[in-house]
Amino acid sequence: MKQHNFSAGPCILPEDVLKKASEAVIDFNNDDLSLLEISHRSKPFVAVMENARSLVLELLDLENKGYKTLFLHGGASTQFLNIAYNILNKKAAYLNTGTWSVKAIKEAKLFGEVVEVASSKDKNFSYIPKGYEIPSDIDFFHCTSNNTIFGTQMKSFPEVEAPLICDMSSDIFSRRLDFSKFDLIYAGAQKNMGPAGVTLVVIKEDILGKVERQIPSMLNYQVHLSKDSMFNTPPVFPTYVSMLTLEWLKDLGGIDFIEKVNAKKADLLYTEIDRNPLFKGFSAKEDRSIMNATFNLVDENLKDTFDKMWKLARINGLNGHRSVGGYRASMYNALPLHSVQALVDVMKELERKA
Repeated sequence: MKQHNFSAGPCILPEDVLKKASEAVIDFNNDDLSLLEISHRSKPFVAVMENARSLVLELLDLENKGYKTLFLHGGASTQFLNIAYNILNKKAAYLNTGTWSVKAIKEAKLFGEVVEVASSKDKNFSYIPKGYEIPSDIDFFHCTSNNTIFGTQMKSFPEVEAPLICDMSSDIFSRRLDFSKFDLIYAGAQKNMGPAGVTLVVIKEDILGKVERQIPSMLNYQVHLSKDSMFNTPPVFPTYVSMLTLEWLKDLGGIDFIEKVNAKKADLLYTEIDRNPLFKGFSAKEDRSIMNATFNLVDENLKDTFDKMWKLARINGLNGHRSVGGYRASMYNALPLHSVQALVDVMKELERKA
């Protein structure tokens, strides 16, 4: 039996996706060649790339709305740089909600003025700032929708006149939003969409071509768009697995369906965290993430006992990030409800033993 995988990333993947991907490694498309061996210019893989890009827009309800999809190298961390390179001309505004926001701000400062409109650093990023003002003379506003390390999630997004850019690495495709509000969305695949090695960028083309600087080809969104994500050899295998995951999600019923499943998982775990006197949640209740639940033991003397119990229950990846300590249960799209129930059962058993 497979372990209950609460790893924060690389993420759990659907079993059907893993099966199809493993078969493709041996024989892809019944061509007696491995997916790892075929040319990225071959018709079979070009079809994969086209399907993956199309599925993204379909699932996000962005078809025929001026958006294009890119599958690129470098992770979301490279996009911290790319976004500033391509779109920051003079000034940008950033909302600071955690580690990844801090890293994005650092890169943006290399290219222009950065206004940090608000920060939750004062309480170790345990909440999402609200009621902040965004300058009108900016090239774009940047935010992070979900904070994997701290377990917080933006429940609403500000109305801005400038382009709205969002890092959705850890909650992409998990809930229904009006994605047309965003001018650029990016996400490392390994948190909720596929394996490590490929990065998704969804971009509205009309925000490009306005900076005064020269942009190196490999960092230029317009170059990659003109080549349909094929400017250089793309990450073939992770793109294929991401395509399979998107097909899996579509077959289930899309984002509308998975949002309900994710809500059930989050409600089950947070209810136990709040009910059980041995545990306490880390993040503010109104800002809790449905993807990453962070919590701590009230009595750290129980740590060894609890750790042994959840490991015996074949639970994996529950240790919290060093910035928070305690525990982090990442409940990405492919995590089944019974895995969350297994964790809750262990928490209840600890209470009975204590």
